[in-house]
Amino acid sequence: MSNYNRTPYVTPHILHKHYAQAYDAETSNLIGRELEYFSQAGFDMDRIQIKRNAPPAVLYEDAVRNEGAIISSSGALINFSGKKTGRSPKDKRIVYEETSKDEIWWGSVNIKMDEHTFEINRERAIDYLNTRDNVYVFDGYAGWDPKYRIKVRVICARAYHALFMNNMLIRPTEEELQNFGDPDFIIYNAGQFPANRFTKGMSSTTSVEINFKRMEMVILGTEYAGEMKKGVFSVMHYLQPVKFGQLSLHSSANVGESGDVTLFFGLSGTGKTTLSADPRRKLIGDDEHVWSDDGVFNIEGGCYAKCINLSAEKEPEIFSAIRFGSVLENVVYNPLTRVPDYDDASITENTRCAYPIEYIPNAQIPCFVASQPKNIIMLTCDAFGVLPPVAKLTPEQASYHFLAGYTSKTPGTEDGVLEPIPTFSTCYSAPFIVLHPGRYAEMLAERMAKNNVDCWLINTGWTGGKFGTGKRCPLKYTRRIVDAVHSGELAKAEYENFGVFGLQVPTALEGVPRELLNPRLAWTNTEAFEREIRKLAGMFQKAFALYESDVDEKVRLAGPQL
Repeated sequence: MSNYNRTPYVTPHILHKHYAQAYDAETSNLIGRELEYFSQAGFDMDRIQIKRNAPPAVLYEDAVRNEGAIISSSGALINFSGKKTGRSPKDKRIVYEETSKDEIWWGSVNIKMDEHTFEINRERAIDYLNTRDNVYVFDGYAGWDPKYRIKVRVICARAYHALFMNNMLIRPTEEELQNFGDPDFIIYNAGQFPANRFTKGMSSTTSVEINFKRMEMVILGTEYAGEMKKGVFSVMHYLQPVKFGQLSLHSSANVGESGDVTLFFGLSGTGKTTLSADPRRKLIGDDEHVWSDDGVFNIEGGCYAKCINLSAEKEPEIFSAIRFGSVLENVVYNPLTRVPDYDDASITENTRCAYPIEYIPNAQIPCFVASQPKNIIMLTCDAFGVLPPVAKLTPEQASYHFLAGYTSKTPGTEDGVLEPIPTFSTCYSAPFIVLHPGRYAEMLAERMAKNNVDCWLINTGWTGGKFGTGKRCPLKYTRRIVDAVHSGELAKAEYENFGVFGLQVPTALEGVPRELLNPRLAWTNTEAFEREIRKLAGMFQKAFALYESDVDEKVRLAGPQL
């Protein structure tokens, strides 16, 4: 008995603690060449501890210990991004330098920054990272096709950011990590530290900037993790067309049993994620893809799903992906049970979850299909209630609608606005566009023509009247339409012309009411219908004026005619 008394119960725990800490010090697993890289970049290797590609469990411990993170009841890590809970598009800059200045579409999306200011901010970010005890490095890939992928290095000071990028980039194998070599693109994320507002060209304490000559990105003054994801997309949106001659797209994609690929374009709230998650088809990815000469591949290694009003009934795949290893962002939880409350928008409407794509049961792994797309679906949510639930587009109409990128937001009840708000986001990706939209549209048209791809405009919005009088097109009918695209039924259907917009709409489709297929029939008040359709046509013409001078006359005439 006396032997036991000599060994207090806590000893194993103390031993364990020191054992883990001693090992933690080694998680950097940096080898000679990489150590040299960090010293040259200005990192104080005697002061900071670099943790490279640390496993999720280690990142969990650090985030809970140092960043106030919480482990949710299902095992996901709940993190908070601070003041910024969404992207800061007004603070995004592209460095104006000789190698890329003639390629970039300069303007309100791509705002110029001079090289000197970039150097100041880069130095500021590294100086800040040098004051941290832990600096996290994640090395991974963007692009599932080895022929076109790029190596990305993320350097950050929050375990939450490292885990987020571990989920969103493609995770290298042990062997790939050892032979990683020099990265093609580096993100310095010092988001906890502000930009200096007195530095030339700074409009606020937030700055998100990309330098295509140095292939580097610097983040200051925002801890919202989505900035890193979209930074990688911006770089791919530049490199794929310019360096590789391939088409990068803001789209989701899935594949049927016979290898037929469908691309889904659509802005937020149009049903892109919902409709591409199809139990009968495999998901290639939910947000960013490249249509290459060899097929279609996902840029990312994970999904970044919206969580607001999420439920197991509505979106079972996403719901069950929220487990150990997933990152929940700005989600409110019950403090007693740690159960997330997905209906609570008190921190932000933009609550998110980032999880590896393998967490989706019917994901296509690797996320690359070596066959050309068969169908393209352009999704819109028309709150004016005048666009048909499905129309078959000519190649010119496809180019027109891709450039217009239309959807509409439903009016908020609180501010007394009763009119729907139209949104035109070119190439369905205006905030991330890097080259002139015409370049992407031209590449899309060429690839569609070469591979004889069918293109469909599907409206998931209102029918029988605009928002307030009509009703939202039931999801079961939209799903039926998408199924008919995949089965080839719609390609064989009979069509009639739908005036003003000049669209071809099917006259019949089994399982979908006749009056739903042609909005003119669904409205009881024909006069009101004519008024709304002409109003929307006018909005299209006004929005498209921006690209008119750069497009072929055939494309210009493919839009609505008043």
